[in-house]
Amino acid sequence: MGNQLRTTLLLAALTVLMVLIGQWVGGRQGMVIALVLAAVMNFGSYWFSDKIVLKMYRARPITPDQAPELYGLTEELVRRAGLPMPQLYLIPQSAPNAFATGRNPEHAVVAVTEGLVRLMDREEIAGVISHELGHVKNRDILIGSIAATMAGAIMMLANMARWAAIFGGGRRDGESGGGPGVIGLVFMSVVAPLAAMLIQMAISRSREYLADRTGAQIAGGGEGLARALEKLGAYAGGARPMAASPATAHMFTVNPLSGGGLTRLFATHPPLAERIARLRGRPPVASPPVSGGKDDAGKAFWDRLSG
Repeated sequence: MGNQLRTTLLLAALTVLMVLIGQWVGGRQGMVIALVLAAVMNFGSYWFSDKIVLKMYRARPITPDQAPELYGLTEELVRRAGLPMPQLYLIPQSAPNAFATGRNPEHAVVAVTEGLVRLMDREEIAGVISHELGHVKNRDILIGSIAATMAGAIMMLANMARWAAIFGGGRRDGESGGGPGVIGLVFMSVVAPLAAMLIQMAISRSREYLADRTGAQIAGGGEGLARALEKLGAYAGGARPMAASPATAHMFTVNPLSGGGLTRLFATHPPLAERIARLRGRPPVASPPVSGGKDDAGKAFWDRLSG
């Protein structure tokens, strides 16, 4: 019931934000158009948000014949978690990362990048997949997918407001209809994405700690995920940043967007150092850990996928 309420509040907040943007850009007519768009997006977000996000990243399904090692590992973790087997997808990017999506555990998807299976060993891959299964088990995936779809729509409307301001689309204050004027449009084009980001933050940051804890329980320990987070953070902030949309950043195991200043202040994920410290400071769990692998285990996965 808690997640149903959270989903309802999320949809309500994003709908109100879209309607306000529509009113600012186009007055009463813009408000009606935004309300219709929000209704369509709410419906589409529930049924198709997973497909939209997968298409954004050109993810393709992985079959058991292509990656028996990856499938076998996921099946082992799924049994431990007491979940249905999710669909596995591969994202054609060299930066290591992953996300889960879908409207419920019966329709869940776990998507991993080429970089993840190429650069991580078996225990680290198990840690990342367990984290994403933690999101599935805790029923976070629908909320995250809806937030991604709606935030993308809000950013699109904000861009429309920006272009309207540039080309003089806004009415000046005092004119018929009470439009926002150029200054108002520019203000809205900046505030709207910031508001969408704050909503994403409110949803995702606390859920990452819970998914880490659940993932450690599924994997039988937190060390694999802790090591994976160290690698993911190093690549996200260094040599292999991921080509990702800010609207979907909250869905990934680690924020794929590197940067400091305001980017760090409004990060959708908790600090990596804190997540790693919590994983390594947690007492051992009862279930046996996933057996580790040599450093070439990820290469074996990758060779199978690319072969």
